[in-house]
Amino acid sequence: MKDKPPRVPRVYVEQALRAGAPLELPERAAHHALRVLRLREGDALTLFDGRGGEWGATVASAGRERLAASVGAWRDVERESPLRVTLVQGVSSGERMDLTVQKATELGVAAIQPVLAHKSVVKLAGARASARVEHWRRVAIAACEQCGRNRLPEVLALLPLDDYCRAAPQGMRLLLSPEAPSRLGSVAASSDAPLTLAAGPEAGFSADEEAMLVAAGFVPVSLGPRVLRTETVAPAALAALAALAGEF
Repeated sequence: MKDKPPRVPRVYVEQALRAGAPLELPERAAHHALRVLRLREGDALTLFDGRGGEWGATVASAGRERLAASVGAWRDVERESPLRVTLVQGVSSGERMDLTVQKATELGVAAIQPVLAHKSVVKLAGARASARVEHWRRVAIAACEQCGRNRLPEVLALLPLDDYCRAAPQGMRLLLSPEAPSRLGSVAASSDAPLTLAAGPEAGFSADEEAMLVAAGFVPVSLGPRVLRTETVAPAALAALAALAGEF
């Protein structure tokens, strides 16, 4: 059996791309390409700017901290989910939140709305909140580079849960709750309408917060008889919805 060709590495660049144009990668992207991907002159790579589609490219020159690429032809390649899902995620601590953002991105989530809940271990405000949101955006970018998505999920500014509930969007809204009488599988998800999932932090949403979400139009559903960890519940729900929609 023949060996599979090596996978061409993917690199996100924020600026708009154009076939035939030379490009010097931004510092962060260049560092990743040189130190992590170990790219050298002549190597192939794929570039994407998060606006859809991707470009073939070749490393034109590689220095210690700088990498220039020759941008090739644009390819109309999309790997988006047929569902338009926004994840309202109660902020959890450290790697748990990073893992949730990473796996939700890989599973095709369209947007992530982090919210501060009563039981959130992490308390963020001001510059610390902005820095943390920017960190989650970088986690989402890295996940897109890995999984092949060419459109970045939107990682929205951090909000207190009550502020979010006062302006909750229209469409199907589901609250992931282990105590809910209905199962996720009993809810038919349609690719024609947006869907919003709400998942709590480490200890879940409080009873008052669940009541607030229900008042905002969220329908409580469970993922079965077992209580899942915060970093497991949202990815599990997204995977289940993808299977129900026929993506798997």
